[in-house]
Amino acid sequence: MQFYLPIAEVSVNIFLLFGLGGLVGVLSGIFGVGGGFLITPLLFFVGIPPAVAVATSANQIVASSVSGLFAHLKRKTVDLKMGTYLLAGGLVGSALGILLFNYLKSLGQVDLLVQLCYVVFLGIIGGLMFIESLRAIRRARKAGGARRKRSQHNWVHGLPFKIRFRASGLYISVIPVLLVGAAVGVLSAVMGVGGGFIMVPAMIYILGMPTKVVVGTSLFQIIFVAGFNTLLHAITNKTVDLPLALFLLIGGVIGAQFGSSIGVKLKAETLRILLALLVLSVCGKIALDLLLEPRELYSISRVAAGGR
Repeated sequence: MQFYLPIAEVSVNIFLLFGLGGLVGVLSGIFGVGGGFLITPLLFFVGIPPAVAVATSANQIVASSVSGLFAHLKRKTVDLKMGTYLLAGGLVGSALGILLFNYLKSLGQVDLLVQLCYVVFLGIIGGLMFIESLRAIRRARKAGGARRKRSQHNWVHGLPFKIRFRASGLYISVIPVLLVGAAVGVLSAVMGVGGGFIMVPAMIYILGMPTKVVVGTSLFQIIFVAGFNTLLHAITNKTVDLPLALFLLIGGVIGAQFGSSIGVKLKAETLRILLALLVLSVCGKIALDLLLEPRELYSISRVAAGGR
């Protein structure tokens, strides 16, 4: 069943869109990511223009994140205080990101720049996560399955303006929390992502949060930042395709419920390495599309007088 998308100006199979939304919803529930880093490139692959994909995917991110968040709230694995501070930074970053996106669009190269951002950020984050996850698995095996202590001090603990986050068991400065939120907000606006693929590693490795509350807290922040970005894109760029968003949304809500149930059954190290492999796979596909010769080549040439 083909459906014409008015803003994207392409026809796409409805069941394909449902499937994409459901797949991303499952991953959202498992890993605590909005799924934008996956749904936006997948929309590229099915022929949706990058500018429309970036703006519209935020709708699906909100839906799947809300569905996953409810499941985590029931299990009391959400640090609402931490999420609120991350959100404050994220809203400021989103506003800056929209300004940057509009500037890139005015240059006429926003499609290429968005795809390059995906390759760079996904490659770096995925690679670092994969290496660290392998080290964590090796440490666990050498220790005979003993759990590694989380009370490690790094540069974050030396910063001022400390606040106690009881749900996470942390007493750290609010500065890195706000900076992480702002960075995710910028990326969310420019790349059409919820930012979970950066948020989750940052919360674990920089802020030192326990994995059990990272997923739910990440989803809490993603909901509001992605919703804010959708509103700004709709007002400033008018690139939000509502029928496309609806199909992705329905699939995402259903998939997130299954994903949250699966994620609870997996070990923290397993979750990290699976997310790293997923990020690297998407990065590789986008890089190949940029490097390989496209199926349809276009050229611009001057037309001679007389139309020949």
